[in-house]
Amino acid sequence: MVGIGKDRELDSAVEQLARADTLAFGGVGFAGTLLPETEAYRRVEQALDEHPEAARKQVDWLLRHGSPAGKAYAATLLDKADAAAGRAAWTRLRTDEAEFTTFTGCLMGRASLREYATERLAGN
Repeated sequence: MVGIGKDRELDSAVEQLARADTLAFGGVGFAGTLLPETEAYRRVEQALDEHPEAARKQVDWLLRHGSPAGKAYAATLLDKADAAAGRAAWTRLRTDEAEFTTFTGCLMGRASLREYATERLAGN
């Protein structure tokens, strides 16, 4: 069973992702700074390993109610935890034109969920 402290930590991380406007999985900028969203993503990823049932419910909620970046984080988490669920999530998201900011190292960009999901489904 997930402890109360872990529940709050998971809730807080999911809330952070639900309002995220930037998608970054590693450090950004020249200094390689981790964004709060990236740290939250890592906490949820860890929770999926340690407490899969409770964390999966949170990720499913995030996929339905998150910001565009939050939905991309949720689909990525699902993809790692359950490839079929991840593919289904990306398939649903490929019709969504909502946009978010992306970071890959020092490179900042913009993407729509449609573009990002299409790339994920293509294996990129």
